[in-house]
Amino acid sequence: MPNKIRLGFVGANVKSTWASQSHFPALLASPDVELAAVCTTRPESAEEARRAFGAKLAFHDFREMVASPEIDAVAVVVRVPSHYAATKAAIEAGKHVYTEWPLGRTTAEAEELAALARAKGVQTAVGLQSRVSPALLYVKELIETGYVGKVLSCHVTTMRDGALERHSSRTWQRDASLGANTMTIANGHVIDALRFVAGNFTRVACMITTQESQWYQTDTKQFVDVTSPDNVRVSGQLESGAAASVHVGAVPWAGSGFRMEIYGREGTLVTTGSVSSQRGEMLRVQGAQRSHALKDLAIPERFVFVPAGFPRGDPFNVGQMYALFAEAIRTGESRLPAFDVAVGLHRFIDTLKKASDAGRELRVD
Repeated sequence: MPNKIRLGFVGANVKSTWASQSHFPALLASPDVELAAVCTTRPESAEEARRAFGAKLAFHDFREMVASPEIDAVAVVVRVPSHYAATKAAIEAGKHVYTEWPLGRTTAEAEELAALARAKGVQTAVGLQSRVSPALLYVKELIETGYVGKVLSCHVTTMRDGALERHSSRTWQRDASLGANTMTIANGHVIDALRFVAGNFTRVACMITTQESQWYQTDTKQFVDVTSPDNVRVSGQLESGAAASVHVGAVPWAGSGFRMEIYGREGTLVTTGSVSSQRGEMLRVQGAQRSHALKDLAIPERFVFVPAGFPRGDPFNVGQMYALFAEAIRTGESRLPAFDVAVGLHRFIDTLKKASDAGRELRVD
């Protein structure tokens, strides 16, 4: 295995939004991973990406790229409906694979990909970046070591800007069946963050709504119908017995960002950020033990896996993921959220949908 893991990147268009904000700067700063090959749907954009990022190879068919002996692993960072085919091809080619969240458009797709990866013996990672956030790793440790004592209740809110006017190239998410919306993405990340630090749910009730049923397309000057939910409200009980509530919403203006509150018999922990739990900003952690005054808690350096000077903001947690991905490939021991974790979250989101449709509390398997 070379010093750097040689990565093939599916979805390397230089004009992409999330990849340009996070993956590309993280990879260019990574001491562990080399962006060796890029793949887009057209030869012209693939060559543009190859030149922009200094990659050795450019492809416009991911099947050709994953077959290349000059890459060790594959990143799949495309629209959710396209995750399944590219990820499956990478696994079948024997490549380690990092796929963004959601793993698949449906739970069935996620289950199939996880089973195939186990059978092939490849390392996997899913882009649930909350699980590598230094702040949330610290909060998890504080809870486990008794900082707040017995956890009694948890409350999480995330309100993110969700423009009601957008270009037609960005309105595809209006279709709930495509698997990329507030319920699956924003809520998926937030619910995963809570389950990661405080434990899984055993009982849950949920209300999922679409508050705005149309979006305006700025280029076509037309309104389009929306079936995707934009507000998710969850209430339930965790395995520890703690009460838990979550509200995740897409709001038109000035979203208040992320806030997680953990209340225990001995103290309180509050984690806040201007955007959301998985984004690479450095979340603020505050705590109080047998006190009514919160104080800032310094996040230990042991939870940082990238080198000093690594880009802050969106690249940071993605860089954390790539550092641990390279470690897993080299050692065979993974500290990452792998595909099995993704399957568990997909199934839990299915339970939330069932609880909302039924209008009653459900037990969580």
